[in-house]
Amino acid sequence: MGRALLIAVVGLGLSAPVGAQQNDASRLTPAEIEALLKAAGPASSEMLVARMHNSEAWRVNVVRRTAPQGAIAHAVGTEVHYVIAGAATLVTGGTIVRPAGGGAGAATIRDGVSREVHPGDVVIVPVGLPHWYSRLDGTLTYLEVRFDVKE
Repeated sequence: MGRALLIAVVGLGLSAPVGAQQNDASRLTPAEIEALLKAAGPASSEMLVARMHNSEAWRVNVVRRTAPQGAIAHAVGTEVHYVIAGAATLVTGGTIVRPAGGGAGAATIRDGVSREVHPGDVVIVPVGLPHWYSRLDGTLTYLEVRFDVKE
């Protein structure tokens, strides 16, 4: 079920815009996704992002995290995260708190809602909603699909 959903979502994200001619759906196997992650190189020492397909309207990426990053809220683009592997604590809502005086450290969330996410979970993060993977149980890998990313 999980693999079928992953292929379906990737195929949806890679499909042509409405009205455009396309002869077939797109598909990436788990081995191809793994190769994309390895080829992507780290965005930081704690995160790999395999950019699978990006356009003016959507982005399809696979993200692999090995440590929490700072809290964030996107000005554009609703996100859908489909957890492929690993487990984590996701905090949403509340208020983003940045280190005092612009000091070192990652932003956190105050008064957010914490929940555990596991393989097969789907999380929808509306535009502007603060979100943060505050704790990881090892490595977390998820498919990220972002819609309406055009500014």
